[in-house]
Amino acid sequence: MNRSSTGLPQRGARLLAGVLAAGTVVVGASTGAVAAGAGSAGGSGACAGSGPLPRACAQPGDLIDVTLGELHPTQAVLGFDQVFYKLGRYGSDRDEAAGGFNKRFDDWCETNGQGETASVRPGARLDDPTSFTCTVPLGQETAKSIAPMKTAVIGPGGKLYLTDGHHTLTSFLEGPDGSTRLPIRLRVTDNFSSLSPAAFWQRMSAEKKVWLRDENNKPLGVDQLPDRLGITDFRDDPYRSLVYFTRDIGYEVPDGASEFLEFSWGSWLRGEHDAAAYDLTSPGPYLDLVKSASKSMAALAPDAVVDDGKTAAQLGRIAEWNGGKKETGGEFAKLGKPLTDAKPGKLAEALDYKSRVRHAPACTTKITGVRNGPLTVTDGVTCAERAALRGPVTVRAGAALVLTGSTLEGPVQSDRAAAIHVCGSTVTGPLAISRTTGPVRLGGPGCTANSVTGAVVLTGNTGGVLLAANKVTGPVACSGNLPAPDNTGRPNEVHGPRTGECAGV
Repeated sequence: MNRSSTGLPQRGARLLAGVLAAGTVVVGASTGAVAAGAGSAGGSGACAGSGPLPRACAQPGDLIDVTLGELHPTQAVLGFDQVFYKLGRYGSDRDEAAGGFNKRFDDWCETNGQGETASVRPGARLDDPTSFTCTVPLGQETAKSIAPMKTAVIGPGGKLYLTDGHHTLTSFLEGPDGSTRLPIRLRVTDNFSSLSPAAFWQRMSAEKKVWLRDENNKPLGVDQLPDRLGITDFRDDPYRSLVYFTRDIGYEVPDGASEFLEFSWGSWLRGEHDAAAYDLTSPGPYLDLVKSASKSMAALAPDAVVDDGKTAAQLGRIAEWNGGKKETGGEFAKLGKPLTDAKPGKLAEALDYKSRVRHAPACTTKITGVRNGPLTVTDGVTCAERAALRGPVTVRAGAALVLTGSTLEGPVQSDRAAAIHVCGSTVTGPLAISRTTGPVRLGGPGCTANSVTGAVVLTGNTGGVLLAANKVTGPVACSGNLPAPDNTGRPNEVHGPRTGECAGV
C-alpha cells in the first residue's frame, strides 16, 4: 500500500489535506458530517442532512467515533506477550511515581488522533474521556496526529472491521478500566458496505486487509475469525510477540509499512528459529531468542524475499543490528532491563503480567456450534469454544468446565469440580459454583470479562477465585472461599445486591 510521509495512504492523505484545508478535520457518520462528495455508499438521501448518519455513509479519511464492542477483527491471532506488556504497564503505578501519566492515557490519546496526555484528574478512566485531556484538542487534529490512528473498513450492513490496532484496542479492553463501551475514534480507509458478504471478503483478501492464517501459520476461513475483541477470542502466536520485541533491534517500521507487516516477519522467523526450544516464561532464554532472531533479520540481504513476495527492505530490515550498538546499549539493552530497574524493559513487564495468568486445563472434550439440551460433565475437561449452549449445565466432582467466547442459556450448577473457567462469554441463568478444588476464573488476567444475567453464588471454593470486570445483572453472594474472591483491581459491574466476601468485589 502506498503511503505518504505522514504514514497515511496516498488517497487518504489527499482526502485529509482537503479536509484540513476546509477547516473541518473530524468528519463521518458519528459526527453528523460527511466529507465533500460523500453519500454514494449509503444513498444520497440516507447521507443527507445534519443529524446522525448511518455508518454506511462514512468515506475514506473520515474519523468516526466507535466503542470497542462494535468492532470486528480481521485476524484470528495476537502476540499475547505484546498485550501482556501493555497490560502490565497499564496496571503499574511506576509512570505516576516518576511524575508522569500512566501509559494507557498516552496510548489512548495517540490512538484517538490527539497526541499525548496533557492532564489526568484523580480517578481518571479511559472509559470517561472527560476525566483527562490530550495535547491536541478535538477539532485541532493535524496530519501528524492523525497518522498513528487505528483503521477500519466499513463492511456490509455498516459493520466495522478493524484492520489495524488489534493489540492496542485489546489492551484497552482488558485494561484496568476497559469494557466494550470504551470509546475511541478510528480512521476509515475504505467503505465496502455496498458489497455482498462474499464480495466483501473477496475484496478484503485481494487488498490484503485480512490475515487468514492461524497461530501455526496454517490457512483459516473467514468464518474462523473472532466476531469481537477480547483476548479470549484470539489465538496466541509466539512469533508475533517475538517480532514485537525485535522492533528497532532487527527491523524498523518503514514509512511505507504494509498491512500485517509483523505477521510477515513472524512467518519467516518460524522457519528460522524454533521458539518452542526456549522457555518463554523466563527473561534469559526469551532474550536469547530475541537476540538470535533479530540478528537473523538484520543479516538478510535487502532484496531477500521474506513473505508473500515482500522483501526484507520493504518490511523494514534494519541496516545494522541494534542500531550499530553493542548488546550493552541501544534498544536491546533497554528491552532486557529487569523489573527491579527504575525503567524496566518491555520483556520484564510482559513476563511479570504473564505469570499472573491462570491457564485452563487441557480439553478432553470440545463443544463448538449449537448444542441443545442438558449438559452434564462427569469427568475430564469439557471445553465449549465459540459455542451456543441451550440448556442447564451440571459439573460433577473432579470434572472441569471451560467456557470461552460462548453463550449459555441455562443455569450452571457445579459442586466439587476440579476447575471452572468462564471467559468472554454471555450466560443467561444463575451460576452456582461450590467446593471447587482448583481455580475458579470468571474474568481476570488472560480471561476476557463475561456478562451474566442471573445470580452468581460462590461458596466454599478452595483453589482461588477470580471475579473481575464482569457485568452481572442479579445478586452476587460469596462465602467460605479460601482465599476470598479477587477482582485483580477490576471491579465488577453488578446490578443487584453484593453480599459476603463479594460485598466489595
